[in-house]
Amino acid sequence: MKPLALYRSAARLAERLLPESLLLLVARLGVASIFFLSGRTKVDGVLTITDTTYELFRTEYALPFAPPEIAAHAATYAEHFFPILLVLGLATRPAALALLGMTIVIEVFVYPDAWPTHLSWAGLLLPLIAKGGGDWSLDRLIKRALKAGD
Repeated sequence: MKPLALYRSAARLAERLLPESLLLLVARLGVASIFFLSGRTKVDGVLTITDTTYELFRTEYALPFAPPEIAAHAATYAEHFFPILLVLGLATRPAALALLGMTIVIEVFVYPDAWPTHLSWAGLLLPLIAKGGGDWSLDRLIKRALKAGD
């Protein structure tokens, strides 16, 4: 088999084995885990923000446009709420957009040298913003139910 024909055959196989819905599910779960686990480091119990978190937002995570106490609450709650939406595939586009906004804030104001990490997060979030949650999401179930009700 010629190299080009072999490549085309492998590409067709990959397309069949890796449907868009699977890729979007993996993106949703992957990026949700990054943010959710980060959020868990900021709390005790369910959502009690730790003193260490407040201190981080006063020093290392200090933002020029938000007081540290407000930023600590906003970031911590966002890192819990939006990943849960992504796992469910509910309001996928707005949740992914919110986390992309958070990523941009972190890149610009907190860790500007961490662009390779932030670019990888954006690489997971951008397809979700563009395509939504995919066939395996609550968004799709809701859309189907609304169409059936018309």
